Amino acid sequence: MTYNKVPSINECYEIMKDRMLPHIKEHSEQVMLVAMAIINNLKPDVVINRDLVIAGSLLHDITKTRSLTTKEHHDTTGAILLRELGYSNVADIIEEHVELKQYDFNDELKEKEIVFYADKRVTHNKIVAVEERVSDLLTRYGKTENIRQHILKNKKSILEIEKKINNYILKDINDVISSLK
Repeated sequence: MTYNKVPSINECYEIMKDRMLPHIKEHSEQVMLVAMAIINNLKPDVVINRDLVIAGSLLHDITKTRSLTTKEHHDTTGAILLRELGYSNVADIIEEHVELKQYDFNDELKEKEIVFYADKRVTHNKIVAVEERVSDLLTRYGKTENIRQHILKNKKSILEIEKKINNYILKDINDVISSLK
């Protein structure tokens, strides 16, 4: 089994079939649109695996539907599923789409950073500003002070990645994304 293979868009939709509620699928498609807008505006010398970003965007919430019942951490279980399917590089992105565990502002832009950021610009199936997304996360998930503080700490990472992406694209990220709305 090849572990660095990237599923095609059709293979992604086959994996999503029967695993995602329609609104979660719509969210993932919007995340892909944001991610592709970023990729389409990268400076010419930036090297990013476009297919990996597409797959990571479409599959980032692959176990979100079942997590609504099981309360599992869908970033962890989604990564496990993709590794079982032989897509370890996509699994690495899924594993960090909720919270980037490691990133270096001064290092090259990575696929996982684009997917992480794109996900933070989509609430349900609507492209929004970072502030609106964080506000939604606080409302839906911020049931304890500890969770609220974690979400606010993650907001700092989101804004750092936004600055990093801006260093690699031709136009300001907010101009790029506002053209999608």
